[in-house]
Amino acid sequence: MENSEESVQKSTVKSYRDLRVWNEAMTLAEGCYLLTRGFPKDELYGMTAQIRRAAASVPANIAEAYGREGRGEYLQFLRVAQGSLKELETHVLLSQRVGLSPGKASAPVLDQCEAVGKMLHGLIRSLQSKGS
Repeated sequence: MENSEESVQKSTVKSYRDLRVWNEAMTLAEGCYLLTRGFPKDELYGMTAQIRRAAASVPANIAEAYGREGRGEYLQFLRVAQGSLKELETHVLLSQRVGLSPGKASAPVLDQCEAVGKMLHGLIRSLQSKGS
């Protein structure tokens, strides 16, 4: 389970870059950039920008969380990352609905969203249980 893995990792974690959830979120952001390369040029400041911004926000907020001193602040930024992840999923699903992205192309991104979401949820629960 993710909670125990994150606990074991914490002893060897020297940077947010060592966190599995951050690395998976970076892979997700990379996938989003690749996905949106195929979007029409007239969407550059629309859906393309929205997806890329939300995708980049997920690992950025995980990194910022790691840099915070207190558990409360750490949790706050992990929750912001979770919110950005849900925003990203919504943009990808909308891009499918309006024909910007075929389901086949966006399916791996949505699968990665689910995986990162589970990891974030597990890390948040783990930190909450340590605080009580």
